Amino acid sequence: MSQNIDLIITPKVHDLGGFSVRRALPAPKMRMVGPFIFFDHFGPASFPPGKGIDVRAHPHIGLATVTYLFDGEIVHRDSLGFEQAIRPGDVNWMTAGQGIVHSERTASDERARQSNLHGVQTWLALPKPSEASLPSFVHHSAQSLPEFTQGDATIRLIVGTAFGHEAPAKVASPMVYLDVQLPAAGVLMLPPEHQERAIYATSGDLNCDGTAVPRCTMAVLASGANITIKANEDSRFMICGGAPMDGPRHMWWNFVASDQAIIEQAKQDWIDAAKKNWQGTRFVLPPDESEYIPLPD
Repeated sequence: MSQNIDLIITPKVHDLGGFSVRRALPAPKMRMVGPFIFFDHFGPASFPPGKGIDVRAHPHIGLATVTYLFDGEIVHRDSLGFEQAIRPGDVNWMTAGQGIVHSERTASDERARQSNLHGVQTWLALPKPSEASLPSFVHHSAQSLPEFTQGDATIRLIVGTAFGHEAPAKVASPMVYLDVQLPAAGVLMLPPEHQERAIYATSGDLNCDGTAVPRCTMAVLASGANITIKANEDSRFMICGGAPMDGPRHMWWNFVASDQAIIEQAKQDWIDAAKKNWQGTRFVLPPDESEYIPLPD
């Protein structure tokens, strides 16, 4: 393995009834890359008419979420009252802060026909001053994101800064998140703009400074290193990372916090919210949602 590659991560794969999810972060030897504390690659999946995804209402604290699609559509509903379909290339930037509840479902018109789904969901830990901030939600269309060429690559900047460009989402700490397409035999030179970085190959086969990074594998890059990325075939990959987080983070279920006591309080608050019929608590159900995911045992 190249001295510029710190770690190769082979994600854990979960089969959700023909719908595969590969979790690259957190990993046993790498909990976070910059603020990225959770990295799930889902699909590609094909649903027959009448089927789709139904992620019931559930809570988050202490993080921001980004669901990025290559194919398909997901409808987001949250406790702030936002309902927004996300389509390929869009960014739904949801900041949980002190607490938010949302659901993710296949829309009824999509469900009426055969539909596909393929994408990546990431969670980004918030720095300590923002952990208890008010929750918020902002949608950025694919057309609003910077898209440019660099070397042989076509790049869309999803979040943060890279190669002199800045994405529209307002972030809480320095970060980078890129969707990169590189043709066979193409080369991308990646400078050390951000201290912590990782590459995840969603399709194709890559070589990073002499180290193989095959499809559905994450390579964690050495800090300060210039990296040469070569595509052995037409490839698509994500680059994520940023400044190191201001201390370790605890993660349990959908909760992220710098202090375990914050998570314990969130657990109790989710239980209490259901008991009180979602009245007078920090967790409330999104409009038009009655189903929710109970606290795990």
